[in-house]
Amino acid sequence: MRHNFLILLLALLAAGCTPQKFIVPTPLAHPATLFPADAFITQRGVLTVRGRQFTLNGYVAKSKTRGLRLIMTENFGGVLADVLVKPDGNVFVLKAAPPFRPAWVKKYIAADLQCVFVDRAGTNCPLQMLSQTHFVIERRGYKLDLRTVEVKPGVQPAEMFDEKSGGKP
Repeated sequence: MRHNFLILLLALLAAGCTPQKFIVPTPLAHPATLFPADAFITQRGVLTVRGRQFTLNGYVAKSKTRGLRLIMTENFGGVLADVLVKPDGNVFVLKAAPPFRPAWVKKYIAADLQCVFVDRAGTNCPLQMLSQTHFVIERRGYKLDLRTVEVKPGVQPAEMFDEKSGGKP
């Protein structure tokens, strides 16, 4: 009987099957660690709200000393949201166009921005990292499926992070 068990175990190992206790999943790092401290990141996303899907483009300027700036556009280039998040967590809504309201941009879009790009974003971060370029954020009421398209490392212009001037790119 013991001889048959040993043969079965060897056959399973030879076939590539291993008992679950020997498989150690490789943990994925938080997405914030995947991006350079200073960079310009282009993302494409699908926002699903009440069963309706909207495709969006996001342009994120990231500065280790000045914060994060997101400009979210529709497919034809119209700016839907422009938000600045300072390193101390202060949020400035520079623009919110329909269907987004300034309060919604401040509460959700800024939170999702921090969820992806700030490692210490807090516990209210329903982020799933499917790969190093694919993230899903699912909150009550909506789902955001993001894919990183391009990352350009380098220091971003200081005016991108100036809330007083409107941060014109």
